[in-house]
Amino acid sequence: MLSAMPATNFLGDSAYSLEFDFPEMTKMVAAIKRILWVDDEVDLLRPHLLFLQDRGYHVDATTNGDDALALLREHPYDLVLLDEQMPGRSGLEVLEILGREDPLQPVIMISKSEEDRTMTEAIGRHVRDYLVKPTSPRQVLSVVTRVLEGSSIQQQQAAQDFSACFNELSRSCREADTPEEFAEAYIETVDWQLRLEDAGEGGLLESVTGLAVDLRRDFGKWVRTEYSGWVSDSKDRPRLSVDLVREFLLPCLGTDPTYFVVLDCMRLDQWRAIVPVLSRYFEIESSWHYSILPTATPYARNAIFSGLYPDEIAEQHPDWWNASDDEKSLNAFEDELLRNQLKRLTGHDVPVHYEKIFSDRQGDQVHARVNSALHEPGSVIALVFNFVDLMTHGRSESPILMEVARDESALRDLTRSWFERSTALEVLKVAADKGHRVILTTDHGSILCHNPATVYAQRGTTSNLRYKFGKNLKAESPRTALSTLNEKDLRLPAAGMGTNYLVALEDYFFVYPTKLREYQARYRNSFLHGGISPEEMIVPVARLNPKR
Repeated sequence: MLSAMPATNFLGDSAYSLEFDFPEMTKMVAAIKRILWVDDEVDLLRPHLLFLQDRGYHVDATTNGDDALALLREHPYDLVLLDEQMPGRSGLEVLEILGREDPLQPVIMISKSEEDRTMTEAIGRHVRDYLVKPTSPRQVLSVVTRVLEGSSIQQQQAAQDFSACFNELSRSCREADTPEEFAEAYIETVDWQLRLEDAGEGGLLESVTGLAVDLRRDFGKWVRTEYSGWVSDSKDRPRLSVDLVREFLLPCLGTDPTYFVVLDCMRLDQWRAIVPVLSRYFEIESSWHYSILPTATPYARNAIFSGLYPDEIAEQHPDWWNASDDEKSLNAFEDELLRNQLKRLTGHDVPVHYEKIFSDRQGDQVHARVNSALHEPGSVIALVFNFVDLMTHGRSESPILMEVARDESALRDLTRSWFERSTALEVLKVAADKGHRVILTTDHGSILCHNPATVYAQRGTTSNLRYKFGKNLKAESPRTALSTLNEKDLRLPAAGMGTNYLVALEDYFFVYPTKLREYQARYRNSFLHGGISPEEMIVPVARLNPKR
């Protein structure tokens, strides 16, 4: 049976504890969650206390704030249920003291007051939840369970859901053979990786990682056979970089300004990490596109702004294109490329304000220039933010950054941390406030590379670790790369007779035999881009509609 007995081991007659009399319960003490309920009318709450005790919780109760603080200083509690209105110290005063002494202590505030001010102050002091009396035992149990058991329940549910859909997910990954099927399989594996990671299901996460590795291998083989047909305007090709302005930006043009934002080098999982931040201000319609090859800024981002393949850009603007493979020179005309594409699509000049932002220290100037451009009717505000790309490249050169962004999960956390404090978010918040629509995308993603692949080349070969162009260029193992002597297979400008084009598959990165150990040590476990993988090629594009 249940009994209410004085908690003399704590504070004499001023508090009592509800205990089970069953001897077998002593075996479960270590697993029982401890709750302290503080309420001057605790005698009236006996049904609530018994209800919680019957569900396996240990409950101590006291009638005032001073005794509660004394208990909390002597014994750990998993949760405090705190009445807001009590003689002596009020619940909010107890909460303030507790916030100084143990800021991590979970608290649920319970009050007779329905005033917004009381609730706002309690929430401002970081209570886990807020209940208004009268409360039912079931209502209290629901909130207590969510606070104390929520993470374990979510973990169990995630495990059950994943087990139920594993065979179907495995089949989808194994049988994918169209752009849509590969994209859907990749997106589902990413979503499961994020959900299982959030639930702390490390064992099941390994199963998803295994599926992702197999999908990446099959994806590389498939792209190697299909890509040349895509860029020859095959009817069955997916949406590519060259299609974004026509399919997403063009339908938004009108009298109001429209934002076109590119977050350089953003993977799908990084996009998923910042969606909760953006959803406070926008209704988000997420989609995807395939980055063209090589998945690098000079090619993919120029294709977005121009609506053209690299060979077409070189043909129409020979003075803009050279063989340097350098972003600063090859991407110096993105604003003009966008203006030309919009004129080609609309038949008239569309006002474009273009900014390329490398540092948030430019924030004030960017805000001022964007605000000025908003006064021009029908303008396109084109913004390129390079932080994610700089972070990805800098990680290989910086031991500190390598440690901070040691894996995909850490890179997502770092991306979200940057975005929450970035000029990009501030600009987007202004867009939402003014009711302006935003098209947000990226040019390509990146992949965490583990495996070196030896290549042989002459001088003058391009330096990228995931793709190379050069004469007498050869991969030691053909299975590590797409290889072609025909630049039209990649829609690249002609580079002369004897030039070979290599694009890395899966998570390989290219090394020369003369610098094998140096490059292996330096670039293994680096985030790189330029090659063929779902992480680099299947990337997000979204319509952001301001919340009214």
